[in-house]
Amino acid sequence: MQSSDQSGFTLVETMIAIAVLTIGILSLAAVLGTSVGRVEYAEEQLIAREKALQALESVYTARNTSQITFAQIANTPNGIFTLGATQLLCAGPDGLVNTTDDVACPAAGPCPAGPECVVLPGPDGILGDADDVAMSLSNFTRQIAITNVLEADGVTVNPTLKSITVTITYAQSGAAPQAYTVQALISAYN
Repeated sequence: MQSSDQSGFTLVETMIAIAVLTIGILSLAAVLGTSVGRVEYAEEQLIAREKALQALESVYTARNTSQITFAQIANTPNGIFTLGATQLLCAGPDGLVNTTDDVACPAAGPCPAGPECVVLPGPDGILGDADDVAMSLSNFTRQIAITNVLEADGVTVNPTLKSITVTITYAQSGAAPQAYTVQALISAYN
């Protein structure tokens, strides 16, 4: 009987290779699933970010144009901004959101009357044509919290500086509510 110099994989080595490959594929599938989940809510996160920055910018603009005084930049009852989270409504006569004069948004294009909404491109991917889709922001809330800033001693309130925190919270079907927060300082000086 002759012996062969040929060698190959044993059944055990093949089984181990298949197990390692299976673990790798399952790990890749889990990462892919997580990525798809994040992309699904990226639209809401982007809207929340833009609405927070928009609210913050409107306060700066109102202060810079002397539309409101520095003393009015406070939460009610001493200032004009509401306390707590409120639905995203349109700015009232003062042009600022989250104030006591906010109103339901009028119907415009594909957007119904009520809370703010954004218009998204339809199936053709082109914004501004007949198949555009309205996305209601009724699942979003906005809170503008204005607090005093303390001097270096930690006791005395700085009379020319305030902290503004804008938080946009949005609910997602089947998931915990998410929030986007932006914080800035505003001074009495333009």
